[in-house]
Amino acid sequence: MEGKIYKDYEKEFSPRDYLDTFYNFNSGPVAEREIVKFSLQNLYQTFSAGGLRGDVLIDIGSGPTIYQLLAACEAFREIIVTDYTPQNLQELQKWLKKEPGAYDWSSIVQHACELEGDRSKWQEKEAKLRRTVTRVLKCDVTKTPPLGSAQVPLADCVLTFLAMECACLDVDTYRAALRRLADLLKPGGHLVTMVTLGFQSYMVGPKKFPGVYLERETVEKAVQDAGCQVLKCNCTPLKYSQALCEGLCFVVARKSPSA
Repeated sequence: MEGKIYKDYEKEFSPRDYLDTFYNFNSGPVAEREIVKFSLQNLYQTFSAGGLRGDVLIDIGSGPTIYQLLAACEAFREIIVTDYTPQNLQELQKWLKKEPGAYDWSSIVQHACELEGDRSKWQEKEAKLRRTVTRVLKCDVTKTPPLGSAQVPLADCVLTFLAMECACLDVDTYRAALRRLADLLKPGGHLVTMVTLGFQSYMVGPKKFPGVYLERETVEKAVQDAGCQVLKCNCTPLKYSQALCEGLCFVVARKSPSA
């Protein structure tokens, strides 16, 4: 049975308004900048320092962003990016192909490189990520399978960052979606996710987008019920200036080797 998803994303969501609001690293709101730093730090600790690596990573609900892949591109041979809206996929392609008007991620890439020890290697990092992303696909986490008819290998890692609480409008839909994502993993593969806790809505330009209200315990239970053991759960009270929420929760989990 299909769950509830907010269908107006396709006609109302503006990728550029979203990027300008939440990823303007140099002159945007302090709250948004601190959340990007929290995200990059956790991703660095997971993929670089933590040694989580493999052949294939599937990023579910990539949106128009690439920052969540900056550590992973050093740890995986192939990255598959996905999103629900065509305009987000177009924005991603624009950056991947270095087209005129592509969003400038250089400040955030430099910060990611600084975590890895050399800020000056940001252009090499961008080139590495562009080489590592091999496919850009449509996804819908409320459907089985979430990637439709696309043929993809089972992944060593499924990453989903600040997407599931926006894609799902109730807890049952969220729980079912996580089970679908776990089905994309190899036995023993890893699920890496970050969600906004206590989420109600967020603003993108003049548009308000709703989502599902999640607590830490709900997230951990949903991950466990999807057949994954929680290895790390790092929560922070950091809040967006452009969203009604209570904090963030970063989770690393491992699918049962016998699944």
